[in-house]
Amino acid sequence: MHRVGKINREIYKCITEDIVTDEVVITDEQIAHIKDRHPNDYERFSQYFGQIVAEPDYIIKANKPDTAVILKEILEGDERFQTVLRLCTSKEPEGYKNSIITFLKIDEKRWNRYLRTKEILYKKE
Repeated sequence: MHRVGKINREIYKCITEDIVTDEVVITDEQIAHIKDRHPNDYERFSQYFGQIVAEPDYIIKANKPDTAVILKEILEGDERFQTVLRLCTSKEPEGYKNSIITFLKIDEKRWNRYLRTKEILYKKE
């Protein structure tokens, strides 16, 4: 398990009020998933994980409970990212943390489609 950073629970209350920790981690299994499904994204962009979870541009409704789909634009390289974050609630076993499930770089067309067709739960002011 690798520590990624922290979330602001106030921002993520749009998903659930029941968030037991602000810590975010990623497991070796999820790193392997990202490397397998989205080649080079982990190596090139994992340094942004902390910023992505701490300062999302948008959170859109996921199709699973207690899960946030985060959209974040990093202006330095004009890159757009989608990150899926599983929030740790009181229903989880003790010791669990908020966890990145997957992460990928997305193009502007997909970014715009998400904003047009998905339910936006949070938008950065």
